[in-house]
Amino acid sequence: MAYDYAAFPYTAPAGLTAPEPRHPVAIVGAGPIGLAMAIDLAQHGVKSVVLDDNNVVSVGSRAICWAKRTLEIFDRLGVGDRMLAKGVTWKVGRLFHGEKPVYSFDLLPEEGHKYPAFINLQQYYVEQYLVERAQEFPDLIDLRFLNKVTGHTDNGDHVVIDIETPDGPYQLEADYYIAAEGAASPTRKRMELSFEGQTFEEHFLIVDVEMQKSPFETDSPERWFWFAPPFHHGQSALLHKQPDNIYRIDLQLGPDTDPKAEATEEKVIPRIKAIVGDTPFRLDWMSVYKFRCAKLENFVHNRVLFVGDSAHVVSPFGARGGNGGIQDVDNLGWKLAAVLSGDAPASLLDSYHDERSHGSSENILNSSRATNFMTPKTPIEALFRNEVLNLAETHPFARKLINSGRLSQPCSLHGMPLQSGEHPLVGQSLIDAPTSDGWLIERAQGAFTLLSFGDDPAPQVDGVRALHITDPGPELVQRYGAGYYLIRPDGHICARFDSSDTDQINPALARAKGQTQ
Repeated sequence: MAYDYAAFPYTAPAGLTAPEPRHPVAIVGAGPIGLAMAIDLAQHGVKSVVLDDNNVVSVGSRAICWAKRTLEIFDRLGVGDRMLAKGVTWKVGRLFHGEKPVYSFDLLPEEGHKYPAFINLQQYYVEQYLVERAQEFPDLIDLRFLNKVTGHTDNGDHVVIDIETPDGPYQLEADYYIAAEGAASPTRKRMELSFEGQTFEEHFLIVDVEMQKSPFETDSPERWFWFAPPFHHGQSALLHKQPDNIYRIDLQLGPDTDPKAEATEEKVIPRIKAIVGDTPFRLDWMSVYKFRCAKLENFVHNRVLFVGDSAHVVSPFGARGGNGGIQDVDNLGWKLAAVLSGDAPASLLDSYHDERSHGSSENILNSSRATNFMTPKTPIEALFRNEVLNLAETHPFARKLINSGRLSQPCSLHGMPLQSGEHPLVGQSLIDAPTSDGWLIERAQGAFTLLSFGDDPAPQVDGVRALHITDPGPELVQRYGAGYYLIRPDGHICARFDSSDTDQINPALARAKGQTQ
């Protein structure tokens, strides 16, 4: 494969020879979600132990599309710039029906944002960067590879965890246990928790192909999606460019596919040649899969918390899986830190379920709609899909009905319990803009922040960072106007005020911390 896999070192854990002190947080799974969770907690001063049964980054590119909001979260975690430098930046998507172009769309037509609409970057690079970042917190993050969790017991005020290592078994205790093991979560299975949702019977082939240049190359990288292309009759296809001259190709195969037969060079190479013609290529990785759009009924089970694919799964179309998981981390990290420090009641963790279950429901709805549009189940559905595509070539209204994977957007928390007021920006995630001292997202994430503009600075409020911008540029004025904005550590705007009256600000802050109903 193109990526040079190297094993992370295994160290015999202290618990093999003597009981360990209770850990504040145990994180099970060292994928992007678990690693990001540990870094987020470390930035809040919370210690964690990360337990993983493996000792290498993920095999194959897996998640590759990282959305603007996710990149802004990664910026706060300390890896955003590195991901941007390595990743392939894109914002234009192009749709085809057969050989005919239908239309193209621009996901970020305006300037004035630090990060682009999307980058493509293989999951193994993201995991590598996160491991190296986690190693910068040796006193706060204890990375334990080849430590397989085999069982756990929730004792009400802490969790006891059973672990297997190359040197034998041991136990440790943690105040909280975070399951970040992915869609096949052993924790979820041990607890006999079911996923509720829809299973799709269609099979899809993912292939990573190394080639110096795609025959579809444009001046800048784009997402190309075909409905019923000439090279893959009656099905759909997707092409993305990744770093290192790796191209992701997704091909719909149908519900009656034999996955073992399809995931072979004998089957795959002719399919790729039908797409790229005489262009030389090398297979780097391939997988055949089908998927569900489903989630847990509750993400919070006393001291056991589920994040990422352990809590919810979606189709890969729309880049909602990895991005949704990182937004879980962003939502949970500051809340768990506040509970552990005594700055918020334990009931604040219930809002993690409320808000992220809401977000995952939105992702599941969009992913299900996309998959149903891409894979019509009846002749009537196929007729509707094809007529929409025909109309969209010349009638813009029909383009809104096309769904090839509506791409990841942060969900709004407007009207949910931790937010105050009815201003349209309340509940939205922070909208970036340039300032005289850097980007807004660099200055207003990671802690409760009171943002103000113009002549009247924000007042000092206990536990809140005051951020006053004396000379807001046109982007800030256009996106925020005047007023005072209370921003949560995860970058969501939880209140907006016309004046700097602390009699309004303090109750909104208490509500955001779950200290009032």
